[in-house]
Amino acid sequence: AQKDIGADIIIPLDELPPHHIDRKALAASVERSHRWEVRSLREHLKDSQQRKQAIFCVVHGGTDVELRTKSLEYLTSLP
Repeated sequence: AQKDIGADIIIPLDELPPHHIDRKALAASVERSHRWEVRSLREHLKDSQQRKQAIFCVVHGGTDVELRTKSLEYLTSLP
């Protein structure tokens, strides 16, 4: 949808869990958001218009430093 309306900056769908979520549920949320981000990136890279639109990822993990670090490392490993 963001590509279709000509957005200059695209931010993939992600899950925004509540602040007081248990770690297991937060980790599952991070994994889910990462799957969505990869899916969005793949679609973005297929499109010849990609050079006119930027796509950004969002680091996940709430206030959990370990999960945020893992999220950062994973996301920055993507093309």
